[in-house]
Amino acid sequence: MKGELQGGKENYHPVAILPSTTTLSSAPKEEGFIDLSFPRLQFQDGQELQGLQKRAEKYPCASPRWLWGSKVTLEVYNPDYMKVILGRSDPKRHDSSRFLAPWIGYGLLLLNGQRWFQHRRMLTPAFHYDILKPYMRLMADSVHVMLDKWEDLIRQNSYLEIFEHVSLMTLDTIMKCAFSYQGSQQADRISQSYIQAIQDLSNLFFSRVRNAFHQNDIIYKLTPEGRWNHRACQLAHQHTDRVIKLRKAQLQEEGELEKVRSKRHLDFLDILRFAKMEDGSSMPDKDLCAEVDTFMFEGHDTTASGISWILYALATHPEHQQMCRQEIQILLGDGASITWDHLDKMPYTTMCIKEALRLYPPVPGIGRELSKPISFPDGRSLPKGMKVSTLVHQFCRSTWEVRNSHIPG
Repeated sequence: MKGELQGGKENYHPVAILPSTTTLSSAPKEEGFIDLSFPRLQFQDGQELQGLQKRAEKYPCASPRWLWGSKVTLEVYNPDYMKVILGRSDPKRHDSSRFLAPWIGYGLLLLNGQRWFQHRRMLTPAFHYDILKPYMRLMADSVHVMLDKWEDLIRQNSYLEIFEHVSLMTLDTIMKCAFSYQGSQQADRISQSYIQAIQDLSNLFFSRVRNAFHQNDIIYKLTPEGRWNHRACQLAHQHTDRVIKLRKAQLQEEGELEKVRSKRHLDFLDILRFAKMEDGSSMPDKDLCAEVDTFMFEGHDTTASGISWILYALATHPEHQQMCRQEIQILLGDGASITWDHLDKMPYTTMCIKEALRLYPPVPGIGRELSKPISFPDGRSLPKGMKVSTLVHQFCRSTWEVRNSHIPG
């Protein structure tokens, strides 16, 4: 299922976390900083998160992760450590995130510093709380289309691959709510090609991160994987370019531009089109395309991953599934569609959703590269230039006594 990292073998040096008053670069091995007596772990495909979980239980604060014996990243899951790291403005890691640039460009996900703040300030209105309320009907309509498809498939006794259908539903939703798209993406072959391209690009990214020979851009472009990545990028860009051109054509219709400008809240794409840079100029086409590619991907893929894991958690815990079903049936009755006012009237379903997100967060980690030394509350420290990953997946489990069980409430 989506959300479980894919990839090949990796070597790990478990660590007895940073000796007090020392930095990573100066920690002597004889003091037990790197426990070489503990065998290196090799994680096979589909087993990475389980392996990280075992290491987090053995080393409760953090542990280093070695790639190819020379590149090290400190993986942090202690809440006090994470608070210090995320409370700073260190730049995002560039070593692996640059592999995403040919796909999504330098939008909010990859930008750093002043350009990130500038783009974030322009896009803030698109995430206004009130803008979500009128989208509820559009979201419900997309879900009903998906459920109707499921009923047809069940009658045919067909195999149902959840993530593919949920991805098309969330893409349909984001297209209607953020890009003013009229129509259904769930029956569109081009959209299905886009979803497949996104899945290919995600798998190719994780595969490249783990391959020492694929770090060089020139070498990678000559490999079969590099050519596959290029073709998938082209498919993804064709989809987003089509969306931008369609909206541009709509705004050229008589009266449409004035109608949009008079709206209290603009959607994501219209904000980008009307945005002004600090010098008063419009956003460059390259930046606009990067933000559309970024939001098109992040807006539907992480949501689809979260929903898929929630359905997985309910499927593996039928007692909680039944209680959620009863709660919603009492609330909605027969055939009623969910509204904004219903959301705070389903406490048990909300608890199950939050518990599934605790166990299976759609974004399992956040990478940073330290711009200056950092000290933690217990006196331990890291030097400038150290790469760190805050593992949300392990943090959400480590703070609970019964960490790996699905227990709503």
